[in-house]
Amino acid sequence: MAGGLVALLDDVAALARLAAASIDDVAAGAGKASAKAAGVVVDDAAVTPRYVHGVDPKRELSIIGRIAKGSLRNKLLFILPALLLLSELAPWILTPLLMLGGTYLCFEGAEKIWHVLHPHHEKAEEPATAQGPEAEKKVVSGAIRTDFILSTEIMVISLNEVADEGFWARAIILAIVALGITALVYGAVALIVRMDDVGVGLAARSSALAQRTGRLLVKAMPRVLQALAIVGIAAMLWVGGHILLVGTDDLGWHGLYGLVHDLEHAVGEAVPFAHGAFEWLANTAASALIGLVVGAVVVAVVNAVKRLRGAH
Repeated sequence: MAGGLVALLDDVAALARLAAASIDDVAAGAGKASAKAAGVVVDDAAVTPRYVHGVDPKRELSIIGRIAKGSLRNKLLFILPALLLLSELAPWILTPLLMLGGTYLCFEGAEKIWHVLHPHHEKAEEPATAQGPEAEKKVVSGAIRTDFILSTEIMVISLNEVADEGFWARAIILAIVALGITALVYGAVALIVRMDDVGVGLAARSSALAQRTGRLLVKAMPRVLQALAIVGIAAMLWVGGHILLVGTDDLGWHGLYGLVHDLEHAVGEAVPFAHGAFEWLANTAASALIGLVVGAVVVAVVNAVKRLRGAH
């Protein structure tokens, strides 16, 4: 009897260790997948605050909450099942799909640079909330549609990082990524858009330290948003270019990847005291350059098509 109990306890302990290992694998997979999608996450966080620009502060969090719910619905109900189905039935399509998303990232980054170099002075529109509930609803719907594209890129990048896992592990990891990234992005957005109000509140207090802190927050937020936008552009070009670089190698076109690989080794040998960091910088710079070139070509094509359509 005692021997049977000991064997049972051993089995339970083995199952517990297996479960713990599985949890560790899922957590590691979710962390790896989320990190690789960082470029799109930064872009998502940089884009969203514009949807509540000029809005009554009392409505800001409500609008962000509605967009966040729509984003989560996009990821869990539509994107996740579709990607899992594709990964089971046609896993070969993931690399081309990933490269398509990478090309879109390159286009987004290059287009933002184009608009900085060739600014368009458009007439300022009245905030949607001042136009009425229907206009506000339209803004929220547009934000959710834009988020669908960014969310698809995030989920495809994440799936590619855990493609070797089992079906249920992939499903759990992607669900964790969807929940975690949505909370991160829209939590950060909510904090960003309310930081001005926090600063104004602190500036109205009697404490000199609180007043200085409040004024500093109010002055700093435009610069924070500008810096976030710049980081977002750089991240899009880097991530998009790297996706295309690795994708071409996976599809059998090894020339470009080999060239960047040789560049990494050359830089590492030139700076032996910190070769790892400089090899990474060389790869990042090359990926960003590839992203910029591809994005510029796509922007040129898109602008040419627009001009042709306008001429007709």
